[in-house]
Amino acid sequence: MSKFWSPFVKDLVPYVPGEQPKMSRLVKLNTNENPYGPSPKVLEAIRAELGDDLRLYPDPNGERLKQTVADYYGVQPAQVFVGNGSDEVLAHVFHALFQHGQPLLFPDISYSFYPVYCGLYGIPFEAVPLDAQFRIAVADYARPNGGIIFPNPNAPTGCLLPLAAIRQLLEDNGDSVVVVDEAYIDFGGESAISLVDEYPNLLVTQTLSKSRSLAGLRVGLAVGNAELIEALERVKNSFNSYPLDRLALAGAVAAFEDQDYFEQTCQTVVASREQLVVDLQDLGFEVLPSAANFVFARHPQRDAAELAAGLRERGVIVRHFKQERISQFLRITVGDAEQNMALQEALGELLA
Repeated sequence: MSKFWSPFVKDLVPYVPGEQPKMSRLVKLNTNENPYGPSPKVLEAIRAELGDDLRLYPDPNGERLKQTVADYYGVQPAQVFVGNGSDEVLAHVFHALFQHGQPLLFPDISYSFYPVYCGLYGIPFEAVPLDAQFRIAVADYARPNGGIIFPNPNAPTGCLLPLAAIRQLLEDNGDSVVVVDEAYIDFGGESAISLVDEYPNLLVTQTLSKSRSLAGLRVGLAVGNAELIEALERVKNSFNSYPLDRLALAGAVAAFEDQDYFEQTCQTVVASREQLVVDLQDLGFEVLPSAANFVFARHPQRDAAELAAGLRERGVIVRHFKQERISQFLRITVGDAEQNMALQEALGELLA
């Protein structure tokens, strides 16, 4: 602690990202990265930007990317916001749309950045318990609030809230902004973007980090009513007018344009996930239903922290959370066939 800190800094509890270890020959299944690389067309588009124009600022508004996203989802460019990863987009959402004095609602088991943003911006919140099956109970959110946010599929559980339930949530909370954080939607769900023209209080955020294999490029977006987007633009242009560089803008456009590669990669991950679930169940694990590129599993006879440590000793990294209700679960990213086999073999040794 330094005497030069601003008063509020000492009380902040920062988000702790998934470990990025520097080990060789590592099977890294802890941060939900896509096991397959980005589209070759993305790499080609990035290479085309490597020239003298890098001395120039990028388009501050990302107009070409906004138009590409708008065309992809059948909305208007004014309904699209883009930023430096979905975390930055979410930070602007919290600042622009949730500071109303009443508590923000989100699940008690959810993306752990939400309470961090609340601490950063001084937003009161209530963590609403998931039900016994670790699902969101829509009826629990039908009460006065300063906004609602949740991932869909949820993280770290992977459970999906159907579109009909999201519609009910919007109907019940017409005076509040409802944010659906769709970081993993492409692996098994239907996007709520189809509802944005019907509900002016709906904002949907997405990322190119997972299904489009661009975690290293840092591109996120939001789609919603134009007035919600304007609020985000006001905050963004008071914070950083150039959040996406030339390489990120070019690569993101190319990622949306290569639909065939995107669909092929997602289908491969989904097939691997279904096989991983069977393999884990054969080893005695209980696995929650997942619509994401990860699974959430526990073994009824083995401590999760000990399993995570044992896997690490064998060069396999998974995510273990210390939160009481989920402390016996492991979140395991779906890898490629070789990575999943390494996981299965390591777990077989530990459970033998």
